[in-house]
Amino acid sequence: MSMNTINQIKNSINRAMKSAFYQKHFSGVNVNDINSMENFRNLPFTDKEDLRDAYPLGLQATPDEEIVRIHSSSGTTGTPVIIPYTKKDVDDWSLMFKRCYETAGCTSLDRIHITPGYGLWTAGIGFQAGAELLGALAIPMGPGNTDKQIKMMIDLKSTVLCATSSYALLLAEEIEKRGVRDKIHLKKGVIGSERWGEKMRKRIAGELGVELYDIYGLTEIYGPGIGINCQKQDAMHIWTDYLYCEIIDPKTRELLPEGKTGELVITTLCKEGAPLIRYRTHDLTKIIPGKCECGMDFPRIATLIGRSDDMVKVKGAIIYPSRVDELLATIEGVSSEYQIMIDHLNGKDILTLFFETKETDSIRDLEKRVEQEFKRNISITPKVKAVGMGELPRSEKKSTRVFDNRY
Repeated sequence: MSMNTINQIKNSINRAMKSAFYQKHFSGVNVNDINSMENFRNLPFTDKEDLRDAYPLGLQATPDEEIVRIHSSSGTTGTPVIIPYTKKDVDDWSLMFKRCYETAGCTSLDRIHITPGYGLWTAGIGFQAGAELLGALAIPMGPGNTDKQIKMMIDLKSTVLCATSSYALLLAEEIEKRGVRDKIHLKKGVIGSERWGEKMRKRIAGELGVELYDIYGLTEIYGPGIGINCQKQDAMHIWTDYLYCEIIDPKTRELLPEGKTGELVITTLCKEGAPLIRYRTHDLTKIIPGKCECGMDFPRIATLIGRSDDMVKVKGAIIYPSRVDELLATIEGVSSEYQIMIDHLNGKDILTLFFETKETDSIRDLEKRVEQEFKRNISITPKVKAVGMGELPRSEKKSTRVFDNRY
């Protein structure tokens, strides 16, 4: 850690200590003592549950007159987390998002079709602000109304689609079904908000005829736009002039070296409204050593493989959705879309795997192969059920892959 980074972190902690939350969370911390990486690592982590305890505005670190906006997590799994933003926070976020578009090769001549939601969620407004700062034409559709989405896409000749991977797939399927692909002018897709597998990526890219870019972010840390993969495609650049990143072992909380997979921890360097120090994202990735061939100096993290809190345990086997993605991607005839149901019946855990396929013959043989590969790679024998294309639910937001009905 350079002295410049240490000074940035000190400044961020000083700002954070103006909030009621960090006054309590860092009680007894003397910022002047943080002069090295070792000192910094002694600071406690911040987790989402901590932020929920700060509801509604315990994270606010600047006076009311400097706060211009709030955003919030959905609150579907508990008390929502409210994040206040100053004008500088909003401007910094827009600049980072503009940088993402530029990294994806977008220009002021593009017409950017924005389908993520607006409101308290950080998505839609972030995509729009970045597009406007780029000088591109923003088409702020928001989610839903697929008929209108496709009509506007055709009539306005949208060139860039912004969406979750789930909704991008739904649109791709609808465009194919309606036979209007030759009327679509899309060249790129900027996809965010959920982890997605290589098979799904190839389906969306192939059916829409676009180049895909994986954008990264989370509500607590500005929102989407804090990183994106470049045209080399294999990792995401993170804007480390605004953020300091660590990778830790999610169980031991020990810092991991470059190249080792663990949980991403972020400290904001410039945020005013709600600075966050050592925030555990629970996203699993690794720092890629060396400089990217694209020439950018910003460091890279690997495409997310899942979340440390997404893991489920069945009959002693640890299962991550990313492992299921990878497994199904190797089996010909199996689509990218699947769901897992876990139930507890008659004293036993039962895992049922549903997957989509275009196949109409030898369905039982395909099910048997999936069952065998699942057992061989994940050490548990599932019940396997093939269904037709489009039979599993599609979502305008994030898709839920695993349903654990045991609790």
